[in-house]
Amino acid sequence: MHGLQAERRTALREPAPHSPNALALRWLARIALLVFICDFGSKSLAIRTLSGSPKRIIGSFLELELTSNSGAAFSLATSATLFLSLLSIGAIAAIYIFVKSITSRAWAIALGFLLGGICGNLSDRIFRSPYWLKGAVTDWIKLPHWPVFNLADTSIVISAATIGLLLIKNVKPRAFNDAS
Repeated sequence: MHGLQAERRTALREPAPHSPNALALRWLARIALLVFICDFGSKSLAIRTLSGSPKRIIGSFLELELTSNSGAAFSLATSATLFLSLLSIGAIAAIYIFVKSITSRAWAIALGFLLGGICGNLSDRIFRSPYWLKGAVTDWIKLPHWPVFNLADTSIVISAATIGLLLIKNVKPRAFNDAS
């Protein structure tokens, strides 16, 4: 009788509060929320303070320059903003489905960075002009010979690097100890 409720009005397969899955979910949620808040706050600050010429922070190595990007990384696919928004929504759905089986803290953290970054850029596409999944992403960090980017982009890159490392080290998403 697997999957039946023991009592009425109780959730099926709800993880125990201290189960490896529940702990992994907490890590993912905290990281994603922290990334989203930092990205949102930094973009708001950039919009208020960088509406002019770029500001040099470390010579020409690091500048702060406010730009908008309707495309993906490196300003690719600038005419496919709606497609990129729908792809982001699909990625969020995939993370939601996948995370239910994760017990590895390392995988939860990596996916938290990914989810936070995706949500940060997707919120721009939803709430910035021209709105409704067609808005431009606010970018403001400029390095030499590199496109202008934001904290959400940085978070996505950190996630990709971490996931790559986890795959190389053969760390399974369903690790049954707290060491991973």
